[in-house]
Amino acid sequence: MNTEITPEQIAFYRENGFVVIDDFLTPEEVEIWRQYVGEAVDQREGRLMAGRDEMADKEFYEQVFIQRINLWNDHEGMRKLMLDPRLGKMAADLAGVDGMRIWHDQALIKPAWGNATGWHLDNPYWSYSSRDTLSIWVALDDVTTENGCLYFIPGSHKTARWDINTDIGKNIGDLFKVYPEWAHTKAVAAPMKAGSCSFHNGLTAHGAAANMTPGARRAMTCGYMPDGSTFNGTRNILPLDKFQKLKIGDVLDDDVQTPLLYHKIKKPIMG
Repeated sequence: MNTEITPEQIAFYRENGFVVIDDFLTPEEVEIWRQYVGEAVDQREGRLMAGRDEMADKEFYEQVFIQRINLWNDHEGMRKLMLDPRLGKMAADLAGVDGMRIWHDQALIKPAWGNATGWHLDNPYWSYSSRDTLSIWVALDDVTTENGCLYFIPGSHKTARWDINTDIGKNIGDLFKVYPEWAHTKAVAAPMKAGSCSFHNGLTAHGAAANMTPGARRAMTCGYMPDGSTFNGTRNILPLDKFQKLKIGDVLDDDVQTPLLYHKIKKPIMG
């Protein structure tokens, strides 16, 4: 695994809100990730998250992507991959913070002939608000402009707000109705070979193209929360019992729910 982050990559990420890292995984590691992701998705039997009866929306969302959240919760192989402290350090180095916790992972599999993923921001969905939060997006297949690569609006993370966002709906450009200042910015495509990855800020506007091919496009992602982040009142992935006990402003430091992956001083939770 190539976990070295160069000063040039850090500078590009902070200016543009995203960065692509080629050859993140070796071919052998790609096969392991594919195996574990496939096993973990299959054993969910259509459930979106472990421990909940909530089923994925097959009417719309599964024509955009097959999404399964927090596979690290109920698959030992995924736990080893997602709780790797090296991933936390990469995220912390890019963001320039002392420590990172896992927020949630997601398998995102765009099916054959799958619809485009509408433009959106990540962090406004989540239970904390931070300009330093970010996600990794690992390509498990060659990702092209034909089968659903990511697109980013460079620099959008600098002016995005938490109180304005759109759902991933049928009108893929709805985000530009609430952020008209971005509507004339040229989007940047991020095609990647299998085993490459990208990181993007939680406030960077992004979407994905339609899959115009007869094969699925597989990706594994994970969102990282800066250590010390506080609750903003949104439930998102939080179990109901934990959500009901939280008050706005409480620090989200539950090492069972959101393990500490890396910190310059504190001892992290190892995978």
